[in-house]
Amino acid sequence: DNNAFFFYDGAMSVLQPLIDSGDIAIVSGQMGMDKVGTLRWDGAVAQARMDNLLSANYTDKPVHGVLSPYDGLSIGILSSLKGVGYGSGDMKMPIVTGQDAEVPSVKSMLAGEQYSTIFKDTRSLAGVTVGMVDAMLKGGEPEINDTTTYDNGVKVVPSYLLEPLAVTAANWEELLIGSGYYTMDQIK
Repeated sequence: DNNAFFFYDGAMSVLQPLIDSGDIAIVSGQMGMDKVGTLRWDGAVAQARMDNLLSANYTDKPVHGVLSPYDGLSIGILSSLKGVGYGSGDMKMPIVTGQDAEVPSVKSMLAGEQYSTIFKDTRSLAGVTVGMVDAMLKGGEPEINDTTTYDNGVKVVPSYLLEPLAVTAANWEELLIGSGYYTMDQIK
């Protein structure tokens, strides 16, 4: 999945300087995409990997954060962390991220477990897609707003990128309920 490489490269562009300076440490030493990628975005695979990382590297030191690019992985990661006591007693839950603003992750944020998720409104995505297809069917040019980011290895593909929104326990209601994406009944 090419999106996995976009997430990885974006994260490492921020993290690598902090790793190099010693400001943060990857205790397991596992940093390459071949080590950190999760096959088929499978939450059970992510949970098993987190179980292994915890038992091999974190028996005597705390986890401070887990950068997860998908809520389905985050839920598995959180299950693993809770399984060894994080989120109870003296073991503060580390920051765990996600993406897609899925209902279980929003509920997890409200329970004080997952820290954040990324919301990409699929209604907006559908609207832009319909507009692009309509323009092409009418012989016109689709609207694009990016001509540099999406390189498929053969060429840079003109794209229309929507703004992702960071969702936390502080703003979930405004972004997800206020926009009409979810109802309160779906979340509570």
